[in-house]
Amino acid sequence: MHETPFEKAKPIIKTILGHGYEAYFVGGCVRDFLLNRPIGDIDITTSATPEVIMEIFPKVIPVGIDHGTVIVRYQHESYEVTTFRLDGKYSDYRHPDSVTFISNIEEDLKRRDFTINAMAMDIDGNIIDLFGGQEDLSNRQIRTVGCGYDRFLEDPLRILRAIRFSSQLGFSIENNTLDAIQRVKDKMTNIAVERIAKELEKTFAGTENYKGIHYLIQTGVQDYLPLFSRYPSMLQQVTKGIRPLVTLSETVAYLHLLQPDIAIRTFIDEWKCSNTTRREAMMIADAYHHFKENGIDEWIAYQLPPSLYEGFIHVLNSIEGSSAEAAELYRLYEKLPIQERKDLAVDGKDILDIFPQRKKGPWIKELLNNIEKMVVFGQLENNKEQIKEWIRCHPPEIN
Repeated sequence: MHETPFEKAKPIIKTILGHGYEAYFVGGCVRDFLLNRPIGDIDITTSATPEVIMEIFPKVIPVGIDHGTVIVRYQHESYEVTTFRLDGKYSDYRHPDSVTFISNIEEDLKRRDFTINAMAMDIDGNIIDLFGGQEDLSNRQIRTVGCGYDRFLEDPLRILRAIRFSSQLGFSIENNTLDAIQRVKDKMTNIAVERIAKELEKTFAGTENYKGIHYLIQTGVQDYLPLFSRYPSMLQQVTKGIRPLVTLSETVAYLHLLQPDIAIRTFIDEWKCSNTTRREAMMIADAYHHFKENGIDEWIAYQLPPSLYEGFIHVLNSIEGSSAEAAELYRLYEKLPIQERKDLAVDGKDILDIFPQRKKGPWIKELLNNIEKMVVFGQLENNKEQIKEWIRCHPPEIN
C-alpha cells in the first residue's frame, strides 16, 4: 500500500516538533483532504524560523527566506515550510513590504486569502479552522478571510484565484466577496502578465471552467485583462459544453479558433507565452482545420506529436460538442508507415540525383511534401527505389 502524501511528510512535522516548535499542514492540501480530492503539494507552517529549519534539516533550499519560506527536501520530495508571520503593507500588489515572524498560528492564518485555504491540520489529523472554512466547503462557496477589499487590495491576483477556484471546485463566490472583487478589479492592471496567464491557464483547465469564465464576464474582470479587454465578446462565445483545456497551448488554440481574426501570435505576445506554447497552439489549430475538411485521419496522427493528441481532442470536443477520443489517434499512429519526415526513404539529394540538370528550388520541397503524404496514406510504399521510380513516372513541373 502506498503512503499518502501526509504520511510521507509526517517525519518533517515530527522533526520540527521534536525541536520544541509547532508545525502543521496548511492551506490547499488540507482543503483537498477534506474534499477527498487528490492531494497536490504539501505545505507546512511552523513557529520555527527559517534559520532553525536550515539547521535541523540537511537539505534546505532558501527560496523565499526573507518572507519566511524555505523548501525542505526529504526522500526526493520538496516541501514548502513557512514560518508563522504577520504581513506589512503590499506596495507592489504582490509581496508584503515587510514580514514579522510570530509564534501564534491563529494570527498567521488571518493573513491568508480564502477561508477554505486558511485551515491547518496537526500531525494527528485535528483541524484548526478559525474562519468557517469547513462550513464554506459544505456550502460550496469561496469567501475571503476577513475583509475582502483588504485581501484583494493586498494582492489583486487573488481575484483571479477566486475565479480559478470556482472553476476547479465548481464553487460559487460568496456575495460579499463578489462585491469586493467589483471594488478592486481595476487594480488588476498592476499584476504581471505572466501571473495572469498562469491563473487563466488553471481556470480553463478546471472541470467546471464555464463557472470561472462566467465570473470573468459577470464581474467585468475580463475588462482589465490583457487581450480580453480589447475583445470583450470573446468569452461570450464560450459555452457550458467546454471541456477542461489542460494547457495554455490548448486554451490559446481554442480561443483563436473561436475568434480567428485574433492571431495565435497576438495571444502569445500579449500573454507573454513561450515559443513552445506558440508552436503547440499552432499545431493544434492546424490539426483542427484539417479535421474540418477530412475528419480524424492518418495525417493528423502524423503531423501532431503524440504529446498533443489529448490537447487536440480537448479543443475539438469543446468546439464541436463531440466525444472524440485520443485513442483513435494513437491507433492510427501505431499503424503509420513513417512517423516523422526523417523516416522517409528519400531526401532532397535523391531527387536532385534523378534530375541533375535542374536547379535547386521550392519544387524539391513541394515534391517531398507530396511523397510524404502519399506514404503516410499508404498510397506509396516507403521504399527508395519504388519512390524514385514513381518520381521518374511523375516528373514535377517547373514554372
